[in-house]
Amino acid sequence: MYQTPEDRPIYRLLTGQDDRAFCERVSEALEQGWRLYGSPTISWDTAGNCMKAAQAVVWHEADVVK
Repeated sequence: MYQTPEDRPIYRLLTGQDDRAFCERVSEALEQGWRLYGSPTISWDTAGNCMKAAQAVVWHEADVVK
């Protein structure tokens, strides 16, 4: 099995408001050894009156097929 930081699953979906903090979370994941998995997604949140974003990442050692 793969050893990930903080014993997290090999696949993660990072979500949040599309702002600098979200971009920093994705950047931090990449610095820790995660890699992007697919394209990001954005959607307008009418209740929160803001844009929301999602980006999937996988652990760099994981053999994941798209």
